[in-house]
Amino acid sequence: MKSYKTQRRISLILRYILLSLLAVVWIFPIVWIILASFSYNDTGFVSTIWPDKFTLQNYVGIFTSSQFPFVHWLANTFFVAVISATLSTFVTICVAYVLSRLRFRLRKPFLQIALVLGMFPGFMSMIALYYILKSFNMLNLFGLILVYVGAAGLGFYVAKGFFDTIPRAIDEAAEMDGATKWQTFIHIGLPMSRPIIVYTALMAFIAPWIDFIFSGIILSSSGNAKNYTIAYGLYNMVHTTKGTSTLYFTQFIAGCVIIAIPITILFIIMQKFYVNGITAGADKG
Repeated sequence: MKSYKTQRRISLILRYILLSLLAVVWIFPIVWIILASFSYNDTGFVSTIWPDKFTLQNYVGIFTSSQFPFVHWLANTFFVAVISATLSTFVTICVAYVLSRLRFRLRKPFLQIALVLGMFPGFMSMIALYYILKSFNMLNLFGLILVYVGAAGLGFYVAKGFFDTIPRAIDEAAEMDGATKWQTFIHIGLPMSRPIIVYTALMAFIAPWIDFIFSGIILSSSGNAKNYTIAYGLYNMVHTTKGTSTLYFTQFIAGCVIIAIPITILFIIMQKFYVNGITAGADKG
């Protein structure tokens, strides 16, 4: 008995040591980025962990720069993310609810086709999407929103799993009382699915907020830096003009810290609903 307790204690100690090492590996880059954003450096990349001199000039400079309109990038990204998250959440929840509650002839084939299509990465279609949007003269923020919302319908599997956990007897009771399918969805389905709505909205908001590939393809032809999003704007900040990769590196890092703040706050506030949504949505497929 004593030997078993000793082995268990050693096992727990080893696990905690492993988790502590993993935590250090995961947290170290974040700490370095935050410290580097406050460092005074005009010679190139920051190669030290603890800055020799702290300054707020990096944050002041990125907001006041005339060459790089960071405020416009922030506003554009926020606009695209909010509109895309709203429309994508509505589309995803509607598709998931229909596939969970209704039974129709092509339901299973659609689920199988959607599962196969979801395995292909989205950037495989970016060239085709570019020429389609170009033909409609939509190589702008609205075209970018259309791309994000258009891909929302295939992200229904987690939400469908959540709706599958809600007893169908509740819907049947509402229908017996004279409620239509739409009324049942609005007054029963949506109030009971708050966790999955929050999860879906967070995922739909994060995607355009941090996306670089589609924003770079669609917005690159505009030629006006004020029309860029944050990810593509920061990329251009250190890659387009010769020599700026070192000159504006610390401001680039400050911009990275700034765009991480809204996502972090959202996750802290919505953490409970996020966890409930993803765990309940994984119960059934």
